[in-house]
Amino acid sequence: MTEIKYYTQEGLDKLQEELRKLISVERPSISKQIAEARDKGDLSENAEYAAAKEAQSMLELKISKLQDMISNARLLDESKLDSTKILIFSTVKLKNTQNDSVVIYTLVPENEANVKLGKISVNSPISKGLLGKSIGEKVEITVPAGTVAFEIIEISRKNGH
Repeated sequence: MTEIKYYTQEGLDKLQEELRKLISVERPSISKQIAEARDKGDLSENAEYAAAKEAQSMLELKISKLQDMISNARLLDESKLDSTKILIFSTVKLKNTQNDSVVIYTLVPENEANVKLGKISVNSPISKGLLGKSIGEKVEITVPAGTVAFEIIEISRKNGH
């Protein structure tokens, strides 16, 4: 059984678009490859046919998994989240108290994490150390490179709350 996962509207839209592409573009393409390979004669020694059938199996498995993910997806209503504490979907401005550098992270579901965009998984060590904290609090977070001390400067949400 697939577990329930929480998504933003953007994250759910991406999943649905990927599923649409697999069904409307990839599936017909593989069916065509199978038909072309079948037209070449003896299927028992036809490597193209075997490869196309294998690709079809993998595609159908991927479609099935995506359908399960979408059916078990839940949208989070960010307007109902407490904006005074760090929660999922909080954007947090932190000051590293050891070197005074400032970083900004948004805590997102694991499947929407993208460090290059400043989106870190709510399951990451930094997120776990920040969850439930408020502006002005100082936290020490153990990361693979050691312990880092942060002061929470700002908490916001992308919807302006």
